[in-house]
Amino acid sequence: MAAAAAGAGSGPWAAQEKQFPPALLSFFIYNPRFGPREGQENKILFYHPNEVEKNEKIRNVGLCEAIVQFTRTFSPSKPAKSLHTQKNRQFFNEPEENFWMVMVVRNPIIEKQSKDGKPVIEYQEEELLDKVYSSVLRQCYSMYKLFNGTFLKAMEDGGVKLLKERLEKFFHRYLQTLHLQSCDLLDIFGGISFFPLDKMTYLKIQSFINRMEESLNIVKYTAFLYNDQLIWSGLEQDDMRILYKYLTTSLFPRHIEPELAGRDSPIRAEMPGNLQHYGRFLTGPLNLNDPDAKCRFPKIFVNTDDTYEELHLIVYKAMSAAVCFMIDASVHPTLDFCRRLDSIVGPQLTVLASDICEQFNINKRMSGSEKEPQFKFIYFNHMNLAEKSTVHMRKTPSVSLTSVHPDLMKILGDINSDFTRVDEDEEIIVKAMSDYWVVGKKSDRRELYVILNQKNANLIEVNEEVKKLCATQFNNIFFLD
Repeated sequence: MAAAAAGAGSGPWAAQEKQFPPALLSFFIYNPRFGPREGQENKILFYHPNEVEKNEKIRNVGLCEAIVQFTRTFSPSKPAKSLHTQKNRQFFNEPEENFWMVMVVRNPIIEKQSKDGKPVIEYQEEELLDKVYSSVLRQCYSMYKLFNGTFLKAMEDGGVKLLKERLEKFFHRYLQTLHLQSCDLLDIFGGISFFPLDKMTYLKIQSFINRMEESLNIVKYTAFLYNDQLIWSGLEQDDMRILYKYLTTSLFPRHIEPELAGRDSPIRAEMPGNLQHYGRFLTGPLNLNDPDAKCRFPKIFVNTDDTYEELHLIVYKAMSAAVCFMIDASVHPTLDFCRRLDSIVGPQLTVLASDICEQFNINKRMSGSEKEPQFKFIYFNHMNLAEKSTVHMRKTPSVSLTSVHPDLMKILGDINSDFTRVDEDEEIIVKAMSDYWVVGKKSDRRELYVILNQKNANLIEVNEEVKKLCATQFNNIFFLD
């Protein structure tokens, strides 16, 4: 067990100080093999911001190449991951052989007034956590690959020209959704929040999925979510992890629920037997009664290291339940198919959604609404990617609403970096700011981070509190004492 004391953090900022969060300065993708014969700028496959002068682009890419080559001499298998300078930090990632992605992030700034009234800029060089932003860069690639397949596949399909077009089209939009000031420990984990369910309801869902896959025989994979939490998935873990991120941070927030309106939400009266249901497509046709409705579904690429499958993604939702049907991209769903899916899935999903809701409320009543606990925690399991946080009230790409001070979030990140350096299980306890203790436990590929607000507690009492938490919240999980 290691114990450490962290500084008291910064007090309230003086009125004349201005703070600026980290910002994306540039983002580029290059392949050093494309350069030598055709001229240096041909190495550059994508560069943001595009308006930068050509020579400066070539210079920046050349500098990154030099850094990567230089660090290879010390560590051939693991070249540089990041470069720290006073004003910014650069992150490097080689997702496919010879394809390099680089993200340059400006360090946070504090602007102060000097005695003569001139602004003095101070760069906060130690604020950014390498692991957080390296994870964000890796996520950029995973998200690109989910919708476009690998860089190599684009090269096979249409050479450098096609790859450049795909990169431009995707990253032009995607980079606008990167909000670097909201990134934290959860970006490192890239986990999945699972919905807690009793066995009976779980079996109902399982049987619903089996029935649907049988009725709609072209469905290859299915995933089922409730309240933005995953219940069931037929995809491989790494594919589900990035699809989950897309659904919960991009697709679902764009379709704010009509059911939030409660009873007034539009129940559609169906023709046969007047079955009423709340089902609707989140991808695909907007209006099934329009004969010209477009049945276009986004394409996704899964199992890219192996069978390399291209699929259509059909997302259908009723109340808080969403089901994703993935079908082979060679099959083109017709309007008739969409109507059939709507008439089969809609009514059953509506009933299932209200069952889950009822069960959820019963469980909530049984557990009783306890008063605000004195601790908050983040839990992550590397084996099934399960993630649970009571620190985050809301986590979207643009907002990370945490209920704790940013200094505490940084300590959590520092503890996580310490855990990465060793393979053994361990525990770290930190005394932070006036009233807080932060505890990190790593055991059997699971990590637990606890923030306790106890003014006069000592190490032994803090340890007891964490044991109590493990016993109540994680009673079926073995944590080493």
